Amino acid sequence: MSVRLKLLSAARNSTLLETRFDDDRPLDAAGWHEAERAAPVLCRLAAAELRYCSPSARCRQTGEALGLRPLAQPALRDCDMGRWRGRTLGEVTAAEPRGVEAWLADPRSAPHGGESLLEFITRIGGWLDTRPADDAAGLLAVAEPAVVRAALVYVLQAPPHAYWRIDVQPLSVTTLTGRPGTWDLLLEA
Repeated sequence: MSVRLKLLSAARNSTLLETRFDDDRPLDAAGWHEAERAAPVLCRLAAAELRYCSPSARCRQTGEALGLRPLAQPALRDCDMGRWRGRTLGEVTAAEPRGVEAWLADPRSAPHGGESLLEFITRIGGWLDTRPADDAAGLLAVAEPAVVRAALVYVLQAPPHAYWRIDVQPLSVTTLTGRPGTWDLLLEA
């Protein structure tokens, strides 16, 4: 038994453009426009039997704009950035340069008081591994780009530092196939 899970990266919001640690801002006008423009192509994703989303405003709104009606999953939330939440990388680097350095160098480090990168990847992998494994199951999750990156590191069993080398564009679709504990990345044309 296997499952096919499509991860749809949420449309843009001003946080993405300002390189802020997630602060749950909704889609901006450009994000709504992108989602509406992509709807004719992405509407096929509504065929998924189970549709989920990260609980953030932009993921819920992306699902709404595409007519997907996804169910929010707390386990799909973005990485908990603790006291850095809502701040830009520049602001945090100026205030806590050693903390940023430690966070980037050590996947077990959480100088911000939130989740470490390793904890985040493990949480997302745990969510993946609790999906129902049914031959007929088609799943969709509208997620933050960071969640998609964490899922890819988990699925490929890559070292945590590979997370920093994955770029996930707004409204891109990543397909995973498999079953709990055994996942594959499927690149489709």
